[in-house]
Amino acid sequence: MPDNRFYINKGPFTLAQIADFLKLTLHNCSDPSLEIQDLLPLQQAKDNNLACYHNHKYQQEFQATQAGACIVAEELVSHAPTHLPLLISKTPYRDYARLLSLFYEEKKPIVNISPTARIAPTAKIGHNCTIGDYAVIGEYVEIGENGRIGPHSVIEAHCIIGSNCQIESHVSISNSLIGNHVSIKPGARIGQRGFGFDMDAKGHVPVPQLGRVIIGDYVDIGANTTIDRGSNADTEIHKGVRIDNQVMIAHNVIIGDHSVLVAQVGIAGSTRLGKFVIAAGQVGIAGHLTIGDSVQIAAKSGLMRDVDAGAKVAGYPAIPIQEHFKQVAVLAKLTKTKGK
Repeated sequence: MPDNRFYINKGPFTLAQIADFLKLTLHNCSDPSLEIQDLLPLQQAKDNNLACYHNHKYQQEFQATQAGACIVAEELVSHAPTHLPLLISKTPYRDYARLLSLFYEEKKPIVNISPTARIAPTAKIGHNCTIGDYAVIGEYVEIGENGRIGPHSVIEAHCIIGSNCQIESHVSISNSLIGNHVSIKPGARIGQRGFGFDMDAKGHVPVPQLGRVIIGDYVDIGANTTIDRGSNADTEIHKGVRIDNQVMIAHNVIIGDHSVLVAQVGIAGSTRLGKFVIAAGQVGIAGHLTIGDSVQIAAKSGLMRDVDAGAKVAGYPAIPIQEHFKQVAVLAKLTKTKGK
């Protein structure tokens, strides 16, 4: 149950109200007026709670749940206990996420602008913004309405941040243009000079990094993630991208719409990812590559070559995923044979 120190519970809502909000049909429900107080996991839920069942691995918990109702995937309805009211969904986890947003709201700070924040006189701060303790807002910065700048964050000169953005604590932003509804978690570093050197036996000559970071609307950037600004061109993070914690994105990289980068992904300079690409945890991607739309990259893979749209790859170096698993199977078989 979300802690009421941090979240506001906007419930209760009746099952009928929940079904209407989600546009789902109630099944096996004798009392649509039943009030749901909280949303909880299957094993914790009681008769005034709603749970979600979307993965057959939790069938035992589903059978034993004491929840008052449950959102369930269409193909898993046959597993349901006979007493349990159901909301049948094609996308149960997505609907559960929407319901969490209906029930719970994060508590917001009471003070809008802290007296310890340092804001340049030329900065433009939109209506209803919150700026935390010891935050620094540089010259000619523009921040749209309903923004939040967390404690100790630094927005350097001339950056533009759109409306409804949430910049959490200890974030640093420079040389960046950021869209609307962007969320940046604590400790992220965006727009700094990256690893730009011309290297040879005589020494390493720094290459000026003159580009920007451009971030589209509805982007989510995880804690301690680093996004370097471009060299001559820009580093671009397009709309709807989701970036996990501790991801490294080098200069001039372009990430296409709605792509997902999971923890500790590293992308070298000037590589382009298409739309809806998924790079799982600890993937490494070399520089100057082109990764097509909807490519899926398995965890701990290393990409050395371009990847065509729609491909699934795995391994180091990364190869088509079916070929990778064949190699793993053959190697396992050879190892067992040699052991005998």
